[in-house]
Amino acid sequence: MSDDRLIVALDVPNALQGLAMAERLGDTVSFYKIGLGMLTGGGLALANELKQDYGKRIFLDMKLFDIGNTVENAVRGLAQFDLDFLTVHGDPHVVRAAKEGASGKDLKILAVTILTSLNREDLDACLMKDGDVQELVVERAARALEAGADGVIASPREAALVRALPQAEGRLIVTPGVRPAGAALGDQKRVATPASAIGDGADHIVVGRPIYQAENPKAAAEAVLAELNSLTRH
Repeated sequence: MSDDRLIVALDVPNALQGLAMAERLGDTVSFYKIGLGMLTGGGLALANELKQDYGKRIFLDMKLFDIGNTVENAVRGLAQFDLDFLTVHGDPHVVRAAKEGASGKDLKILAVTILTSLNREDLDACLMKDGDVQELVVERAARALEAGADGVIASPREAALVRALPQAEGRLIVTPGVRPAGAALGDQKRVATPASAIGDGADHIVVGRPIYQAENPKAAAEAVLAELNSLTRH
């Protein structure tokens, strides 16, 4: 049985491989993430096909960042596809523009705080201000939510801190960087297991390689679902 708390990232090269993986997973998975890496490989067409023909929920992970007018126009164009989630960078002017572009649609705008592949050393190289990574994530999350974001993307390790924010009441927390116990970390540096991420306040977890690179992807997805179903749903 599917559970939309699990979002499977289809980070494969093109839409044909993405559709083949979705067909292998079948009814086990109800929610998919399609990211920037597949954009030139038919990602938007795949998103529309999975939504319209297969009844799946779709998270379009574009992490938009630009001047307000450009973001607003881009989101308005994407909103016509009747998708579910869209990511933008969490800068307040970007969030406000994205919300304007999504006006009148059900598309949820999720703000990126700090990418889960980054640590403090990486932030130093990017000239980000001093401070603990967790504190910066929480600060960025609060500002994005104040600007009107429907939710935030945050590492599982920061989910509880973001959930504790007054601004987070009734908003979504979606956590990438989730790895089942024993799975390879890949390029993720701030990770947690599915159960701990949900337990710490996440509404949805995103799992990619541990499922789509598994010898038996459906069994891998079912193992994550079993872990989630061991928790009390909220």
